[in-house]
Amino acid sequence: MIFLIAGESHTGKTLLAQKLLEIHHYPYISLDHLKMGLLKGLNSRPFEVNEDIKIAKFLYPIVKSILQTHLENDQNLILEGIYLYPKYIDLLIKEFKNKIKHLNLLFSKEYIVKNYELIYEKQNVIERRLFTEKLNLNDLIKDHLNLKKECLKYQCNFLEFKENYELEFQKALKFFS
Repeated sequence: MIFLIAGESHTGKTLLAQKLLEIHHYPYISLDHLKMGLLKGLNSRPFEVNEDIKIAKFLYPIVKSILQTHLENDQNLILEGIYLYPKYIDLLIKEFKNKIKHLNLLFSKEYIVKNYELIYEKQNVIERRLFTEKLNLNDLIKDHLNLKKECLKYQCNFLEFKENYELEFQKALKFFS
């Protein structure tokens, strides 16, 4: 089984992947790590660190091949990252049918307004970020609303945090059980 965890930055994708690893003992790959490996390891950069759309397009065939290899070898995997846009998840689901469970994590407008500072305070729960871009409140809200629209357009599963992050996070764990 393949678990895909997508969503906007700072929503807990890596935390969810780590918890699922502990529960299911499936390995996980962070697309951020793959991105940084490419940026640090290649002489000619195919993209810059902040070019999210370009990165997603570049990584899609690599992600597809990784998933295909895992499925051919009957291996489980958790893959997480912001570069799993709904349109790419839709393509992967069509390709691999019932062998993928996917979930997008996002915040409601109300959650962002109420917890804006807390969202950034919790950014280092699993891994230490050397640098992070802190979006202003309106841009953060816009990004999450756009992701929700894309999830609805492509019929992708999503969990929208509205009030109590810890309590609602349990729904994500249950989704993958």
